[in-house]
Amino acid sequence: MIQSVSFIGLGAMGWHMASHLTKVSGQVHVWNRNFEKAKEHEQIFGTKAVCLQQAVQTDIIFSCLPTSQDVESLFKNCSPKQGSIWIDCTSGVPDIGKRLNQQLKHQGVDYLDAPVSGQTVGAERGTLTVMIGGDQAAFEKARPIIQAFADLIEYVGDSGSAFAVKAVNNTLMATHLWALAEGLSVLKAYGVNLHSAINCINHSSGKSNISENIMAQRVLSRNFDKTFALNLLQKDIGIAIDLITASNLDLPTLNLIQQQFNQIHKTDAQHLDFSAVVKTLEQRNQLELY
Repeated sequence: MIQSVSFIGLGAMGWHMASHLTKVSGQVHVWNRNFEKAKEHEQIFGTKAVCLQQAVQTDIIFSCLPTSQDVESLFKNCSPKQGSIWIDCTSGVPDIGKRLNQQLKHQGVDYLDAPVSGQTVGAERGTLTVMIGGDQAAFEKARPIIQAFADLIEYVGDSGSAFAVKAVNNTLMATHLWALAEGLSVLKAYGVNLHSAINCINHSSGKSNISENIMAQRVLSRNFDKTFALNLLQKDIGIAIDLITASNLDLPTLNLIQQQFNQIHKTDAQHLDFSAVVKTLEQRNQLELY
């Protein structure tokens, strides 16, 4: 029986995800590298800010960090409770997920890779899509807890599978963004009203989540407020490309997308919303999409 839950990593997504856990558990521990943020979460949501070793002594342990390497580094400083389930919501590397699964299994801990999709608005509303990879019995045990911040929970296969799905999903998102920006560039050059064009596209076969929820709201409005950092999308595309290389597949479009998104150095990309990559296309063609 699940009695206690913890959440490690209170970034843009984790901050909101952790807040929903109080609906399903009366004891929710939180930890963040900037510990003041954990204390703030405690004050706002009624969770309990604890040290890292305390955080990993609960029945269910969530983590949501920038990279798989960040998650791996945690194990140098803590030892999870035997019999617990570690649910890693990081957009991670499949091979590292497999390695962590084996490592924790030897310690009597189940590990699930469980990346999420839905951006910060989905995290705040508790309507995220959660992809699950790993032991299915552990997943079924943890499902009621995950449901606290999820709209769709889908088991996709063995350890590492969910990380792979998330990487491909985000690469497809990047592809949709870039292709739509190119299409609108054609229309802009031809003198078409882009807002009207987007309305037509969204009622036709060319629509996508990008055309419905990103292009007008971020690019055409020139409002590039950061919701999902460009460097994190670059990381996810890189994971997908590594999977392509390892599988020895000839997939030129996705490789080309990586080239376009890597035009902005990761040092600068960490300060930008992913939608701001469109500006590189605008500069190349000396036109602005609005």
